[in-house]
Amino acid sequence: MKQYGVITIVDEVYPPVLKTIKDAPIVLYTFGDVDLLKQTPTLSVIGTRNPSVGAWETTSHIITPLIKENWVIISGMARGIDSFAHKLALLHHGRTIAVMGSGFQYVYPRENKKLFEAIAQHGLILSEYPPHIPPRPYQFPERNRIISGLSFGTLVIEAALRSGTLITVEQALDQGREVYAVPGSPLLKQTEGCHKMIQEGAKLVHHAPDILEDWHQNGYHWELICK
Repeated sequence: MKQYGVITIVDEVYPPVLKTIKDAPIVLYTFGDVDLLKQTPTLSVIGTRNPSVGAWETTSHIITPLIKENWVIISGMARGIDSFAHKLALLHHGRTIAVMGSGFQYVYPRENKKLFEAIAQHGLILSEYPPHIPPRPYQFPERNRIISGLSFGTLVIEAALRSGTLITVEQALDQGREVYAVPGSPLLKQTEGCHKMIQEGAKLVHHAPDILEDWHQNGYHWELICK
């Protein structure tokens, strides 16, 4: 059985890209394959906890080609889009990292216990909180900076105007990361946040090549940071 691990900011295995953010975590607890911390490219996939009927298909359409291109998919193991992203990575035998807002002994939401176990077995779970720390509301916004900080870019698939997802987007922008948003029906509240992001300068994404284009242009610089 795999055991929990601990890495600190002075350890060689600590992700160099996290050292570039102003509030880098001093300690990371790990469960799973820490080699994923060395692999690129990485993309965080986030969004609403209350997805629309078509959200799974939309998420699959955009990120499945990236998974098959060996992108590491990073998210927060929340309900909705986060879970979709992790499940798609596992479904296609890809690579995924989940960043928790609690210790490993408190899987949140509880319905994701099997997902937690699958990611621990085939991917990597991270937390800056010791295993015995339960989830608290303020810890989820804190963990979001790690999700965006590990990622070349952050992709938003469905987000309401007042959404916790937008906290991650703000942190990604502050960290100098790429930000992507998927448009949707103007009749859905779940797409209002994405439309606002696009109006404010996020790159509109219809399919995977929209993200691959940026990687081909800027990936060399990102890989230099990752070394």
